[in-house]
Amino acid sequence: MSRITPVLMSGGAGTRLWPLSRRARPKQFHALGTPRTLIQETALRFTTDAFGPPTVICNIDHADLVREQLAAVGVSPSLILEPQGRNTGAAAVIAALSAQAAGGGLVLLLSADARVADAAALREAIAIGAPAAEAGALVIFGITPTGPETGYGYIRAQVAEGGPGAGGVRKVAAFVEKPDLATAQAYVADPAYSWNAGIFLFAPSAFLAEARRVAPDLTAAAETAFAEAVRARTVEDRDALRLGPAFADVPSIPVDVAVFEATDRAVVVSADIGWSDVGVYDALWAHGAKDAAGNVLQGSAIVAGAANCLVISDGPIVVVAGVEDLAVVVENGVVLVTRRDDAGAVRAAVEMVRQAGREDLL
Repeated sequence: MSRITPVLMSGGAGTRLWPLSRRARPKQFHALGTPRTLIQETALRFTTDAFGPPTVICNIDHADLVREQLAAVGVSPSLILEPQGRNTGAAAVIAALSAQAAGGGLVLLLSADARVADAAALREAIAIGAPAAEAGALVIFGITPTGPETGYGYIRAQVAEGGPGAGGVRKVAAFVEKPDLATAQAYVADPAYSWNAGIFLFAPSAFLAEARRVAPDLTAAAETAFAEAVRARTVEDRDALRLGPAFADVPSIPVDVAVFEATDRAVVVSADIGWSDVGVYDALWAHGAKDAAGNVLQGSAIVAGAANCLVISDGPIVVVAGVEDLAVVVENGVVLVTRRDDAGAVRAAVEMVRQAGREDLL
């Protein structure tokens, strides 16, 4: 099997977890119910002999934070620095170009801000998908659903000869956007469907050939930005490649939409790995260690007669009494109190903070 370069995309803002997650320190730099931060946990999943040192694609403002957090767990990444966010389509092309320039192998592209309960199962799924990627297929990993989740996209696989999962690698039949509850319930009961977690495996040359064919404008702009970065690189840049001005012209499109939905070379490998994007407070509560009343407490928190609450504080003592199903978050001078299961309320709160002219709080 070709050596695999993990490429960690660390560009998300995680606004559904505001005020815990902010522009200066998005959720991947927080420990969310785990001993280490999400980006540390992600990097440490790939420290076996099958994988090379990771590459991290991140905002230029987060470069020192990435270095600091990964150095703390003994990982030395290469960095690709974005002057502004341009979604995962741009990141995928840049990842492929970087790996190709470094000599090839396979690219494992994934976000730096998700939880995986079973890292060994993820590595096993990668090993199953690697021969297909070496042969030129574009591999996406389909997460085995644990429930009718309406907040995720789904992948529908073609039924393989010999049964739904015969051979472990199936052609992708379709990508499906976030469904309503009834549709999601039907998907969970159908083995053809899996969650789309945005984890991809491909050979750089195969991916770039398809990207140039199906997304020529995106690919050309990203290639120009990469070439500008290579020309401008100096010895002082050390481990980092700063993308050039042309990166601002790259269309902001997810790689799923730009390439995987348009190609006939996409295949899916099932991955029962205990994955969660922990993108909302309800997910943090669901995965957290609970007391006898179902409360998840992190930091200086005391509860009295409260049930099924999530309480997080970065310093001040928070006392929650006689309430249920709340998320109470104290982070860097901001206090948020909301229903634990209402991600829309957090988005509305962020918008109101923005309208109030308090960009400093975001």
